[in-house]
Amino acid sequence: MIGPNFTNINRILSRIDEINRQFNLYQQPDAAQVKSRFVDVLNDVEKIKSKSKNISGKTSYNELKSVIDECAEKYNVDNELIRAMIQVESGWNTDAVSNKGAQGLMQLMPRTAAMLGVDDPFDPEQNIEGGVRYISDLADKYRGDIEKALAAYNVGPARVDSGNIPDVSKRYVKNIMAIYRKLRELS
Repeated sequence: MIGPNFTNINRILSRIDEINRQFNLYQQPDAAQVKSRFVDVLNDVEKIKSKSKNISGKTSYNELKSVIDECAEKYNVDNELIRAMIQVESGWNTDAVSNKGAQGLMQLMPRTAAMLGVDDPFDPEQNIEGGVRYISDLADKYRGDIEKALAAYNVGPARVDSGNIPDVSKRYVKNIMAIYRKLRELS
């Protein structure tokens, strides 16, 4: 036999179609919704791209430098630390969502975002403002101990206060501190 046998897959797909028809799960699109030509689909994508600067959610330090610098000054946090946190937290993806539900560039949990007054955690400016404010508050709580503040940012102050910092959080802190030191050397 040459090539894969798709007989079973075709049977399964036919059965799925049969079930969908039986329960009317297929909705017939309105004729106006159907794009018959590939160029029509491409035109729609171009319209979306023009509305949104970056369709993938990826951004860069250069695009957000002014926001980072402003927040760094406002909350007395090194902008290199902010850059390192964003790199580790989201890889500069404004649309990032963790498996635990943390959102945006600085991976704010929904309750933390609400506590910080962040209405849209996927808005880079709001997210950075909230994240920097939070790390600043934590640095104050831990009397300037950035590593404890970072651990608390990652797993919550209660875990840090109890002395129960998981290994994954220790690696998180280590990674951010390594990037932070490298960025400081370069600046």
